[in-house]
Amino acid sequence: MTDLEPTDLEASSQRAESTAKTTTSVPPWRCFLGSAVAGTLSLLAYRLTSAIALTFANKPLTTDNATAQNIGAAVRTLVVGIVALGAGIFGIAALGLGALGLQLIFRKLKGATQANLDTQP
Repeated sequence: MTDLEPTDLEASSQRAESTAKTTTSVPPWRCFLGSAVAGTLSLLAYRLTSAIALTFANKPLTTDNATAQNIGAAVRTLVVGIVALGAGIFGIAALGLGALGLQLIFRKLKGATQANLDTQP
């Protein structure tokens, strides 16, 4: 076990305090930009899901082996499911980032009106 000198502990606590004091807020435009990127990825993943499902539907498995058909159906389901899950996750992220951007704008407006109310006699 190593013993830390008191100066090491004090320095680490001072760094933690300075980090907590210098937190910066994210500008709303970055939230909206991230929302646009996530929405675009979600739309592309959705279109990919549709294309994969259509391709699988147009090319049925050509085997009489029941085990091979079951494995093929499971693999096809997993492939479509994973791409659809990606589309859903990116879609939810896009909605969340958009809502966060709106929240930041409303907070900024509320803070400005609150400051105006505080300065009036």
